[in-house]
Amino acid sequence: MANIDVENAGDLQSQIEEVEALSSIYGDEWCVIDEAARIFCIKITDDIDHPKLTACLQIILPHDYPSSAPPVYQINAAWLRGLDRMALSNSLEELYVENAGESILYLWVEKIREFLLQNAQCKHIMEQPEVQQMTTEEEVEDDDEIADYQTLKLNTQNKQFFENHSCDEELPSIKHGGTITDRRSTFQSHLAPVVTPGQVRMVLDNLYENKKIASATHNIYAYRIYCEDKQSFLQDCEDDGETAAGGRLLHLLQILDVRNVLVVVSRWYGGIQLGPDRFKHINNSARNVLVQEGYTSSADEAFKAGSKNKKSKSKKIK
Repeated sequence: MANIDVENAGDLQSQIEEVEALSSIYGDEWCVIDEAARIFCIKITDDIDHPKLTACLQIILPHDYPSSAPPVYQINAAWLRGLDRMALSNSLEELYVENAGESILYLWVEKIREFLLQNAQCKHIMEQPEVQQMTTEEEVEDDDEIADYQTLKLNTQNKQFFENHSCDEELPSIKHGGTITDRRSTFQSHLAPVVTPGQVRMVLDNLYENKKIASATHNIYAYRIYCEDKQSFLQDCEDDGETAAGGRLLHLLQILDVRNVLVVVSRWYGGIQLGPDRFKHINNSARNVLVQEGYTSSADEAFKAGSKNKKSKSKKIK
C-alpha cells in the first residue's frame, strides 16, 4: 500500500509539472476545464497566423498517469472523420507505447499539429467564410456537421476489445427517454444494455440511422461495461462537440454505479445559449432514462450526493 501511495504521489507531481510546462508553452491555447478532475483541453491549429484546420484535444489524466496508464483523450474536430480519425488515433497510441511511463502530452500536441499541417497541404479543403454565425455554445468550426460514429475512439487499453468483437453479436434493445425542453433547446436520452464494445458500436450505428437523432447538434454518450474476469470496468465517453459533457455523463454513471449500459443524450440546439444549464439537462435526461429502465432504485439520492460533493469541490477551485 505504501508503495502505491508513493507512486501515486509521484504521478501527481509529474502531472503538475507537465501541466505547468504546457500552460507556459501554449498560453491561451491551453485550458483547464476541471482542475480537481484533472480535465484539460488545448486548441491546436496547423498555422498560428492563418489557420485552415483546427482541432481541440481534450484530456483526462488518470491518477496513475504517467507511470502505468495513458491519458484518456478525445479529439473534437468536425472535419476529422473515418480513416483520418483512425490514423491520427493510431499515431497517438503508438507514441504512447514508445514512451510508456513518460509524460506524453507535448508529443501528442505536436503530432496532432503535424497531422493538421499535412492535411492542410495535401487535401482540397473548402475555405470557410471569414464571418460565421455561431450555431452552438462551443467555439468550434462546422458544428452543424454530422459526427462520424463509425470509428469509436480507441485507447491502448480498449483497442483489443473493439477489434475482437464477434461479428454475430445481436443488437441490444434500445429504449428512449422523455424530452426536456428549455429555451428552444431539446434534450432526449437513449439507453441500451451492452456487455461488449462491439455492441456499443452497433447501438450507436443503429441510433444514427434515425434521421432525427442524426440531425441533433450533439449526441453525447458514455458507457460502462464490467469485465468480471479482470474485475474492472471498461468505460469511455464522447462529447460530440459539447466540451466536457461526455466526461460529466460518464461521471454520473460512476456515481450511480450502473454497469453494462450505454447512455446517449441527443441535444437539438435552439439558438439560445443555456450556459451551465445544458449540463444539468444532459445529466437529468440520462438519469431519468436510467430510472425508467430500472438501472438504479436510489438514483435521486446518489445523484444528489454526487452533486453536493461536486459543488464543494467547485467552491474550493473558485
